[in-house]
Amino acid sequence: MESIYYIGLDVHKKSIAYCIKTESGKLVREGTIKAQRESLRQWLQELPAPWIGALEATIFTGWIYDFLKPHALELKVAHPQMLKAITAAKKKNDRADAETLADLLRVNLLPQCYMMPPELRELRRMLRYRNLVVSAATQMKNKMSGLLMEVGAPYSKRRLHGKKYFSELLEQGRGCS
Repeated sequence: MESIYYIGLDVHKKSIAYCIKTESGKLVREGTIKAQRESLRQWLQELPAPWIGALEATIFTGWIYDFLKPHALELKVAHPQMLKAITAAKKKNDRADAETLADLLRVNLLPQCYMMPPELRELRRMLRYRNLVVSAATQMKNKMSGLLMEVGAPYSKRRLHGKKYFSELLEQGRGCS
């Protein structure tokens, strides 16, 4: 029977530190790769198979998880807050973090968090962006109203943010000077 390899991945914006261990805990290989699809594709070709992986939840985890998932027997995402409580180490670096993830995975003590399906993550991303746009638009509308009130200019609150009405206000403003 083929042995399973355990891989810990410490994910960052530009790089990913990895550590590969056997079931017994023997270090097979460790290193760093670029956090890019092409680098990951090349790295996957060099991996011993079969493997189970773990990576910490970050803002970058989603695309890496989706990219690696089809190639792993199992891919888990570690809960960052619970992981901090377990691994309060004095010496922290990327290589040590990757090794810790591999060890926690190997002994089945990895504090796992739920990874939403890609469709739901994309929907959340769009809703966050929409919320940002609506918030910025509201802030701008309130600022415009405040500026008009500041100078005592009469305006229709209901029509204020229409392009045509705003142009009319600008024309009136030019006539007042």
